[in-house]
Amino acid sequence: MKTRVTEIFGIKYPIVQGGLAYLAYAELAAAVSNAGGLGQITATTLGTPERLREEIRKVRTLTNKPFGVNFAIARHDGKYQDLLEVAIEEKVPAISITGANPQPVFERIKGENIRTLVLVSGVRQAQKAEELGADALMAVGQEGGGHLGRDEIGTMVLIPRVTDAVAIPVLASGGIGDGRGLLAAFALGAEGIEMGTRFIATQECVHANKKYKQAIVNAKETDTVIIKKTLGSPGRVLKSEVTLDIIEREKEGATYEDLKDIISGKANCSYIYDGNEAGFGWVGQVIGLINNIPTVQELFDEMILTAEKGLSRIGNIMGERTHR
Repeated sequence: MKTRVTEIFGIKYPIVQGGLAYLAYAELAAAVSNAGGLGQITATTLGTPERLREEIRKVRTLTNKPFGVNFAIARHDGKYQDLLEVAIEEKVPAISITGANPQPVFERIKGENIRTLVLVSGVRQAQKAEELGADALMAVGQEGGGHLGRDEIGTMVLIPRVTDAVAIPVLASGGIGDGRGLLAAFALGAEGIEMGTRFIATQECVHANKKYKQAIVNAKETDTVIIKKTLGSPGRVLKSEVTLDIIEREKEGATYEDLKDIISGKANCSYIYDGNEAGFGWVGQVIGLINNIPTVQELFDEMILTAEKGLSRIGNIMGERTHR
């Protein structure tokens, strides 16, 4: 495959692994990069510059392909800056920025040979990221897992809107987990895809508890809910007694202080690491399309084959027009 995304990031397939807070470690990142995509490790949930440096170097022992480091900079009050310095010192090939205004990051890496991706959920964000100098955008629709945009725009509408509004390449995200989604992204004007939830249910996502992975496999697309709407930071999670209780408490007027213990990163980790039902797990609606836990290479092989079959089907429908 050849798009501007593959050319910019030096990868075989325009498939990017999401930042995946608390789960995006060297094993998964390297597996995605080795399969031809762009794997990522997550910086801010690693916590310290030393741990990030160790993880970056670990990736390089597992792959010689390009990879990225994700910076989820919301609510970190500049505490990511020491982590960013490590990424610069280690000369990482790419970074992605999610969760807040990326301008301070762009100002710091100016002149460094680092490719950049910015996650957006609307046209204005996309245009701002382009003005700041982003190499590519990841536009996430309402179907996605984890934190989402406040305007509740679905992927089917968001991707054409963003691709029409900017000149830089766009990756589609939200509701994509197989070759059909990859092909659909191309049809909508995107030049690649970003996936999060689908990569959790892989063998190389070694930090995710088996219970979490199996819940993703067993669940239907209707088994997700959105928490934290009233707090201004909506996010899609697995439906459970805990997450339904969070929503009910929000309806009753609970504040962030009231909810902070049960919506915290610690509560998230207690479920995704230990299977503790008192916690919660981020997922997207794409869980309805996930029915196995393959290796990353097996996932890529299946996706490319499915996309090729889909393209052939479209060719049969369109007839000679596809050859003109």
